[in-house]
Amino acid sequence: MDYDFSFYLVVGTFVTGVVWGGYALYIKLTNRSYPHEQEPLLVEYAHSFFPVILIVLLLRSFLFEPFRIPSGSMMPTLLVGDFILVNKFSYGVRLPVLNNKIIETGEPQRGDIVVFRFPKQPEVDYIKRVIGLPGDRIAYFDKKLYVNNTPVNEASLGRYEGVGQGANMTGAERFEEDLLGVKHSILITHGAPTVEDVFVVPQGQYFVMGDNRDNSNDSRYWGFVPEGNLVGKAFFIWMNWDLENGGISFSRIGTILK
Repeated sequence: MDYDFSFYLVVGTFVTGVVWGGYALYIKLTNRSYPHEQEPLLVEYAHSFFPVILIVLLLRSFLFEPFRIPSGSMMPTLLVGDFILVNKFSYGVRLPVLNNKIIETGEPQRGDIVVFRFPKQPEVDYIKRVIGLPGDRIAYFDKKLYVNNTPVNEASLGRYEGVGQGANMTGAERFEEDLLGVKHSILITHGAPTVEDVFVVPQGQYFVMGDNRDNSNDSRYWGFVPEGNLVGKAFFIWMNWDLENGGISFSRIGTILK
């Protein structure tokens, strides 16, 4: 079991709920009645924090969870310092901590930007784009992507100019990639080494890649993402903070991800 923030929220909700509820039950069973200000200090704290922690737990576990982008692997779609929201119910409602799916709500589609628990280190969250669905045949040769033997169309958008912590990507070539109907931007660094191979996606798993194709640790290197590792679908940038780019980038706030 991974002791992440969800675990501590569950523990906090349980402990404050037991303290507050236990005290209320004690008062009822003993037929005693104290005004609120006479509650013991521990009970008063539990009384105050329980609803707050519970609301945060419910929102974070079943609706939306915020994440911060720490690397440039999804450039130019996501920049270092972007703060995003992830839809937690896009791919099924799961119990916090246990991650057991209790309600089916949908499955990832090709082109989705997904947050998932890294298969080799489940306590770490990764974000990539879904390229291959279960049963797909994905090939990558000479920096060209093929899905089920169909080459993915690319249109050059010219030289990329990086900013802030992503300035090191200046000079890469930016392309608009049409991932069988899902259009988005990618970066290619000509001359950079890469993996070339054919990958057949097993049932119940997904093949993911970063939009920054030559600077992404993704399925080309470590394999597939099991369905049970999915956290949710990224859909919105609510803040960007990069001191190397002057702090807040207001132009990125409110960006819908695709």
